[in-house]
Amino acid sequence: MKRLTSILGMCLLAMTASGPAMAAAKVVIKLGHIAEPVHPYGKGADQFAKLVAEKSGGEIEVKVFPNSQLGNQKDLIEGLVFGSVDMALVGTAVLGQFQPQISLFDLPFLFEDRPHAYRSLDTVGMEIGKGLEPRGIKLLGYMENGIRHMTDNLRPIKTPADMKGLKIRVMTNKIYVEMMKALGASPTPMAFSELYSAMQQGTVDGQENPSAHIYTKRFFEVQKYASLTAHAYAPEPVLISMITWKKLSPKQQKVVQDAAKESIAWQRKVSEDEDNDYWNKIKATGKMEVLTVDRKPFMDATKPVIAMFAKTVGQDNIDKVNALRAKK
Repeated sequence: MKRLTSILGMCLLAMTASGPAMAAAKVVIKLGHIAEPVHPYGKGADQFAKLVAEKSGGEIEVKVFPNSQLGNQKDLIEGLVFGSVDMALVGTAVLGQFQPQISLFDLPFLFEDRPHAYRSLDTVGMEIGKGLEPRGIKLLGYMENGIRHMTDNLRPIKTPADMKGLKIRVMTNKIYVEMMKALGASPTPMAFSELYSAMQQGTVDGQENPSAHIYTKRFFEVQKYASLTAHAYAPEPVLISMITWKKLSPKQQKVVQDAAKESIAWQRKVSEDEDNDYWNKIKATGKMEVLTVDRKPFMDATKPVIAMFAKTVGQDNIDKVNALRAKK
């Protein structure tokens, strides 16, 4: 009897000791992206993690894995679907392979300026994003990758004629492939992680990306020319696995959603503010010539691409975005 009492006492002590530990257990969310931590959306991911910790009182911890540590963008999307990755920041150019209508935002010269992009993403973009949920991914909103421009290592690009025959790396995305063809270039789909060495070795002549990637990935070391074509705006969707989302309580879901909304607004401002700064830093290296170009010939050359993909992305969605242009 005495021994039984002792055993029961030990069990009670163990339960008492384990109770608070169990109650204090954190929810840990792994968030992956391919950028450097200093990239504007790398900073956005860190700001999101900070806000989640604050709003949850430390109950939820977001661990950020930059620099493709959890894989390339395709790997990240597949991880979201299967629940091996909890959250990710992934470009629409790759996400469009899973939800074709979201490729709307990859069309050339779709937006007239950043405010137009934000109005479109926060309305049309969120509606389109609902189509991801049956595929296992929930869209929380859109951060900003930036405004995309051309770089190359052979000759200055001032008109579409200068692009003839250039091997330009593009994301694995049909719209970008056709865009480069329309401009006379030879599109070469390639993972972002392979791009620097490909340019260094001459496998490709050039690429197209926002200023933040051009600077933080040090593309100016292996490219001589940058042309400010501003041919596309690149949003960066904030995504969470539906498997992870459903594990969260309604209160935790609200924390994550609210933190995403606040960090998106914060990150967009950072991205816009740093854009000119990155170009100044690129020029200061003395290694890359930055050219201003007449964008109209590039716009005219790529108009057939919009018509080509109107059915895929939805002509109604194109019309909705056009309706959100500023009235002049």
